Amino acid sequence: MTRVAAVDCGTNSIRLLVADADPATGELVDLDRRMTIVRLGQGVDRTGRLAPEALERTFAACREYADVIKEHGAQRVRFVATSASRDAENREDFVRGVLDILGVEPEVITGDQEAEFSFTGATKELAGDEERLVVDIGGGSTEFVVGRHTVEAARSVDIGCVRLTERHVRSDPPAAAEVAAIRADIEAALDLAELTVPLSGAGTLVGLAGSVTTVAGIALGLDAYDSTAIHHARISYEKVAEVTRRLLESTHDERAAIPVMHPGRVDVIAAGALVLLAVMERIGAREVVVSEHDILDGIAWSVAAERTS
Repeated sequence: MTRVAAVDCGTNSIRLLVADADPATGELVDLDRRMTIVRLGQGVDRTGRLAPEALERTFAACREYADVIKEHGAQRVRFVATSASRDAENREDFVRGVLDILGVEPEVITGDQEAEFSFTGATKELAGDEERLVVDIGGGSTEFVVGRHTVEAARSVDIGCVRLTERHVRSDPPAAAEVAAIRADIEAALDLAELTVPLSGAGTLVGLAGSVTTVAGIALGLDAYDSTAIHHARISYEKVAEVTRRLLESTHDERAAIPVMHPGRVDVIAAGALVLLAVMERIGAREVVVSEHDILDGIAWSVAAERTS
């Protein structure tokens, strides 16, 4: 076993996984898995820069994670940053801050790299040889990946729950025109993704990240967020449509009162759910298989593979 630490810093959240990995058996044993909403991508779509307060929230989470990594004695750490830091003019401020705190330089990866990590994390433990479409709905971007055991085609497009909300939503709940504008952006992005990825050819749709897992928790009627119940749950198109409609019609306070809702997702979950629904409608999916394992697990596996190569 190799003890590794993986950090995934996205537009909305930063997450840590410390795990023991055995590439020979395909076993990944969690020691600590946690998530903090930092909204690093606050305003990036509008300004092109990371806001000082967003950077400080992120650095505070990094300081907490540094203590956890030290406590568990991880042998190697990999820090991956995605959409928001990719887009920001002042991303060097972010890089220097993380390096000072954690002692590792964040890798600002491409959308294609993000897609590959997401696919590995989501599918490594799934049985069978069927082709799968993995959709990772993030805060700033969404990744589409098709493959069986390896990536056959991938595309990252700039639709995510934070980006779409900041771009279009001014009302609570969103006005019909705002929902239509979000829809138009999603459909244009799906057209773009289809130039690279055959979205409709896969036998199974696998959905990742907080928007998808939150929709699943609501659809399952959970009294509290339960990752065990959500992981590998199969949620029908009808349930996704029902939950999305509920979220789009709810006020901020009504969404906040949903038992599985993380406070940091209250204002952006409707847009994230709409991305999932639009994908299912585009490809004619009757259900989505929800995975709690995603890019974070893929990063951990990449670290373990480096240790044994």
